[in-house]
Amino acid sequence: MNNKIRNLSSIRESMYREEILDLYKNPLNKGILKNPTHKFRKLNPLCGDEIEIQLIIDNNKVKDVKFSGVGCAISIASASLLTESIKKKDVKDIKNLNNSDMINLLGIDINPARLKCALISLETLKEAIKNEKQIKRKKK
Repeated sequence: MNNKIRNLSSIRESMYREEILDLYKNPLNKGILKNPTHKFRKLNPLCGDEIEIQLIIDNNKVKDVKFSGVGCAISIASASLLTESIKKKDVKDIKNLNNSDMINLLGIDINPARLKCALISLETLKEAIKNEKQIKRKKK
């Protein structure tokens, strides 16, 4: 790789890192939904990240989404980016999201030690989508 391409790659990586820090300090969609149709909370006991995702799904589309929790910059930024990216999406499209999609959304290289931090929101989202029946049972 020549120096010019390496420098452009370094600049892009730096911009994404700044965006991640900004999303950590000012996350999108952080909060609590009133009467979610789906929700799930996941904890990564190794690092202490804890994310809850709440959704309102109507006609198999995400009508609204929020997340709450605590974690490192990568886990909070990934929850922010993910929740923003799924608004108004079909549930079937969300079910097809994979780890590579999440890494691409973050836009930076993630080392193996931080991979769980980057993926906790995706894992939580997929469990939340499966979790509709338990919420309905609790309401009855």
